[in-house]
Amino acid sequence: MTVMLLLETSPLAFALTCLVLGLLIGSFLNVVIHRLPIMLEREWQAESVRFGGSAQSVERYNLITPRSRCPHCDHAITALENVPVLSYIVLRGRCSACHVPISPRYVLVEAVCALLSGWAAWHFGFGWQALGALFLSWGLLALSVIDLEKQLLPDKLTLPLLWLGLLFNLGHTYTDTGSAVIGAVAGYLLLWSVYHIFRLLTGKEGMGYGDFKLLALLGAWLGWQDLGLIILLAAGVGAVVGLALLGSKRLRQGVPMPFGPFLAAAGWIALYWGRSLTDAYLSFTGMH
Repeated sequence: MTVMLLLETSPLAFALTCLVLGLLIGSFLNVVIHRLPIMLEREWQAESVRFGGSAQSVERYNLITPRSRCPHCDHAITALENVPVLSYIVLRGRCSACHVPISPRYVLVEAVCALLSGWAAWHFGFGWQALGALFLSWGLLALSVIDLEKQLLPDKLTLPLLWLGLLFNLGHTYTDTGSAVIGAVAGYLLLWSVYHIFRLLTGKEGMGYGDFKLLALLGAWLGWQDLGLIILLAAGVGAVVGLALLGSKRLRQGVPMPFGPFLAAAGWIALYWGRSLTDAYLSFTGMH
């Protein structure tokens, strides 16, 4: 029995394989989460030089170069110190050289990525739907953490994921092509309209353009039919979390809270249970 045949015929083997793959991808996502904002900042600085700014000599910096190092003592991370989750446990969450605590964000991203990947494989089984769910889950996880840390949703992630969603739906993987295209357009315009109405009424900016593109991305993957559910879930959970943070003094009044993670979580829920939740709501209201 070949490996591919085993993965195709055994849901457990496929799920476990994707879970392990998710650990490895989670390690890479940590690199993306840390380095992509820095890479973008350096690109913006380079752009400013073209318009009269002062040039600065900087080392080559991308997702591969230089090697990962401890931010405190510059200790180069070895291969054995970079095993997902296991290395963090063995090192007891500290750098092997300077013993400064390592952010738990790294192991959390790896663990969450593994769980999301395993669930995608178990839910959809071997096939295109599982493959697409893996790519979408990885992208949403990276975008969520970057937005939490930097309040930034990079186009370098959102736009490729948007086009990838449209490509997957050329074969009606999650919805028909027309619904995917309308979903991408409507997703962007919905939050674009909310943004401008809010700004006209209050004089403030309630969200960033990255949020528009993120909802467009979800519309491209799931179709326009799930946009209402995604917005309701994201807004509801965001409001509850925001009030809880204000009540616990962890968020100060007037300090913006990123909306991207709530959109991403709502999109992930809609990917698996969107139709069921919508049907349940319509049945409850007597509209179905």
